[in-house]
Amino acid sequence: MIRIRNLHVRYNTDQGAVHAVRGINIDVEQGQFYTLLGPSGCGKTTTLRCLAGLETPSEGEISIDGEAVYSSTQNRFVAPHKRPIGMVFQSYAIWPHMTVFQNAAFPLQEERPRLSRSVIRDRVAGALALVQLAGLEDRPAPFLSGGQQQRLALARALVKEPKVLLLDEPLSNLDAKLREETRFELRELVKRLGITTVYVTHDQLEALTMSDVVAVMEHGEIAQTSSPADIYQRPGNRFVASFIGQTNFLNGTVSEPGAGEHHVGTVQTACGPIRCVLPADAAAGREVTVVVRPEDVHLRDDRSDHDNTIEGEVSAVIYMGEALECQVALGDDRLRLRLHPSSLVVRGQPIRLAMYGHACRALMR
Repeated sequence: MIRIRNLHVRYNTDQGAVHAVRGINIDVEQGQFYTLLGPSGCGKTTTLRCLAGLETPSEGEISIDGEAVYSSTQNRFVAPHKRPIGMVFQSYAIWPHMTVFQNAAFPLQEERPRLSRSVIRDRVAGALALVQLAGLEDRPAPFLSGGQQQRLALARALVKEPKVLLLDEPLSNLDAKLREETRFELRELVKRLGITTVYVTHDQLEALTMSDVVAVMEHGEIAQTSSPADIYQRPGNRFVASFIGQTNFLNGTVSEPGAGEHHVGTVQTACGPIRCVLPADAAAGREVTVVVRPEDVHLRDDRSDHDNTIEGEVSAVIYMGEALECQVALGDDRLRLRLHPSSLVVRGQPIRLAMYGHACRALMR
């Protein structure tokens, strides 16, 4: 459905040349929810705007549904309004002097040849019903809540029945509870419609809960592309591991190369040997970083058979409501873990921790 090849975007600024997007390749299948995730300035919104036709790339190829909409080699550029897309901006871009109906109808009123009033009325009614705004057609747009404005922007993007929906951080202006509700609604809506969606966000939870595929971007490049579960459980490098959720890092040296189905070996660290999943080419003596998520660190239970046991001292305890977040001092290192809120853990307490080998993963340094 969407194919991007060797996309480059360069800018000239007062501070010099900026290479915002650096030769990325993207493939999005029909009906897929594809998310570009990364920190500010990584190039994700620039990539989305190139796909929409709002930015002109410096080099590369972009095609939608088999049709080239940009090609530097063919000197081809299709204007935004001629691309089969609908877009929702971070600011929503709602017209404050228009009603709900007028905002949603605006893209149809600009169609050529002109559509009849009855067709526009029916298409707008359908789009507003999809986003649960039916009955609010005559309300002035400024009188809508933040969540309703977000849904109106979505209705306006869907009213032309585009092949591709582009979303640029559409939930960032909502409060935490409404954002959580809207995540589910938006995901269910686009899946029900079967519309191919490209979503831009810096919010890791949004990416993990809404996407079929996540592409993590760093410095204008794609660091890793995979399913949400794979990105979280098997990060390809330290940047991806640190950006997606909370992560513990323990530096060490391979003392026993990986073996068996899961390629589990041993890494010697400052807090002792750790059994973990090793890269296939991690030979003995290779410096690596062991990655383990806080939820994969447990209190040691002698009745359970864990691969790793670590002893330390509790340096901080934070009550989070649904959990206790603890920090444990391991010499110069710190390890985070989450415990049940009823756990009897206090600052300064000696503690024994356990980790399964398959839940620890070593990354090359």
